[in-house]
Amino acid sequence: MSQGMAWLLLVVSGLLDVAWAVSMKYAEGYTRPGWSLISLLLLAAFVYLLGRVLAVLPVGSAYAVWTGIGAAGTVLLGVLLFGESLSPARIGGVVLVVLGIVLLKTAPA
Repeated sequence: MSQGMAWLLLVVSGLLDVAWAVSMKYAEGYTRPGWSLISLLLLAAFVYLLGRVLAVLPVGSAYAVWTGIGAAGTVLLGVLLFGESLSPARIGGVVLVVLGIVLLKTAPA
């Protein structure tokens, strides 16, 4: 797998992580079978992709980027889907996470 493909799959894995977090909310403590199954499938998918990516990319950078995508994406979907608050401090936090992702992606390995 090329470096470019690995970065692309890392982004996909991060987005699946966001979908997984949302599906866990909808699963309501794994009491709703349909959402529970979706949650487990998303979990398996993002872990598989992350594992494949880590065979190519440095673990520190890849994991930090992956968690950043998950954190920022989950905050934004929490606001959009569940009416969670979006204070200036939360916006600042998301901006810092995104800036960190950019720096990790552009820094030499």
